[in-house]
Formats: sequence, C-alpha cells, structure tokens
Amino acid sequence: MKKLFTLTMLFVATALFAQEEESKKLTISGSVDAYFQTYFTAPDNEGVSFGTAFADQTGFALGMANIIASYEGEKVGAVIDLVTGPRGAGATFNTDIVDGIVNQAYVYWNVSEGTTLTLGRWNTFLGYEVIAPAANFNYSCSYLFSNGPFSHVGLKADFTLSDDVSLMLAITNPWDTNNVSMTGEYGLGAQLGFYGQYLNLYYDSGNNGGLGFEIDYTGGFDLSDSFFLGINAAYNDNDGAGFYGAALYPQVAASDSFSLGLRGEYFGLHGDGDDLPNVFAATLTGSFTVDNLIIKPEVRLDSWSNSMPYIDNDGAAADNLAAFTLAAIYAF
Repeated sequence: MKKLFTLTMLFVATALFAQEEESKKLTISGSVDAYFQTYFTAPDNEGVSFGTAFADQTGFALGMANIIASYEGEKVGAVIDLVTGPRGAGATFNTDIVDGIVNQAYVYWNVSEGTTLTLGRWNTFLGYEVIAPAANFNYSCSYLFSNGPFSHVGLKADFTLSDDVSLMLAITNPWDTNNVSMTGEYGLGAQLGFYGQYLNLYYDSGNNGGLGFEIDYTGGFDLSDSFFLGINAAYNDNDGAGFYGAALYPQVAASDSFSLGLRGEYFGLHGDGDDLPNVFAATLTGSFTVDNLIIKPEVRLDSWSNSMPYIDNDGAAADNLAAFTLAAIYAF
C-alpha cells in the first residue's frame, strides 16, 4: 500500500510538472535578408544614398540576421532578440558588441487578463514601419520611420480595455538611449488603440540630443478583400524645430503569393526660415512569396525641394535619386 501511495504521488507530481512545462513555451523565430541595389540617376559608389535608414548600399549587400527566443509562461516571460549585420548595426547604433547584437531584450508579467507590464528594451511603438524587414511591405524605409525612435529602454504597461480598444503608458530613457541614461532624464510614451487605428505620443526634454515631442498616427483600412490602405502621419517638435510628414501605403494582393504596394511619402523639416527642405518619395514594391522566402523587387524615386543632397551621373549636385532594389528575406 505504501509503495502504491508513493507511485501515485510520483505520478501526480510528474503530471503537474508536465503541465507546468507545457504552460511555458520556448519559441525560436527570426529572419535573414540580403539585397542588390543600383541607381538609375547616380553612380553606384560609396557616399550616395537616399538618407533613410538601412538599405543604403549599392551592389550586393547584406541586410541583417536576427534570432528571437521567447520563453512564454501563463503569467511571466522573457524575449531576447539578437541581431547582426549592417541593418542591425544601424538599428542599435553600434552601442552593443559587434554590429548590434541586442535589438530587444525584455521581461514581462501578465498582472491580470487585461494588464501586462514590460521592462527592458523593446522596439518603438511609433510609426508604421519596423526594424525587421520581414514585417514591412516595402524593403527600403520611410523618412518618418528613419527620423523617429527605433527602440526604447524602460517600463511600459499595456491595458486591454475591450476587444477593440487598448492603452499603453511608458516611462523610458531618452530617445534611442539603448543602454543607460547618463543625464538623469527620462522620456514618456503613450499609445491609444481604437479599432485598429493608433494614436502615439512621445516626449522627452530634447536636451542632449533628445527627440522632444512627437505625435504619430498609424493605421489602415481593408477597402476590399484584396486591397489594403495603410496610413502614417507624424509631427515632431524639439524647441521650435523638427519634422512633419505623411505616408500612404496602398497594397493590392494579386494572388496568394504575389502582392504589389506603393508607398507615397511627403516629409519636411520645420524651424527657423521659410525655405526648409522637403521631399516627396514614391516607392513601388512587389512581394513574391515562396514558402518562407519573400522576394521583393522595388523601384524608388525621391525628389527634394530647396535641397540638393544627391549627385547625378556626371557628378553634379542633384535634387533627386532613383534606384532599383532586389531583396530576398527568409523568415522562420
């Protein structure tokens, strides 16, 4: 009888341990990408680029490789997102070991069914685009994304107010201070989600290279079963100077494996003076999917007013730049 009781208790303990293990799940995901880029209106040499984040090389080039490990429990969990390559270095400002390495690293606690606390480094809530190329429709990035924050280090609280309404509040280190704040200053963030539309707010003092104040709207609408329209608009001010702009992302699914999308963006600077530069950028991207591989041919044309940041094929200053890019992204 004693042996039977012992075996029964051992079975119960094993079952409880198994249930606990099942409730905590380790998942691995990530992506690898590379591309080829050539300019139509400028020589393919070092020093010529659109001036937006990441895909700024000509010829054959690497994007990034990242691997995300998530350990998810019913109440608590942790995420580590490791990245390397030029895109990873640009996203983390080379402040970590060897071209990036740590893109995100955070722990979280599901305090209740509708409340989650997160502490660590996490990618920004501002804007339509993100760092990892597999999650963007266009391969190159917009001016609005490139001029806003990439990541935040701090504490945030996410509240699910209903099936269609959410609220996030955050206190962070200043803009893109990915490690520690050496100034004793902090930033504040907030996001209100309403039926798939998001109003985002961010503020730091603007001192020591801070961002200042930014308000951002990100959203979109399914206009039909195959046609989606994404929208992003933002305004930034840092002691009377900053940027503003808007971008539309119409996307059409031609088949289960091929889609075509356009990003039309207007972006400008504001501050002292009446003739500050602004740019209109049009990016047409195709997206062809084969299993986990995404192939993206892309044509982009940027045209500036009151500024000549590029050169033409003769080496003279130019206000426009056009390029063709072919990117391949494998997501797992």
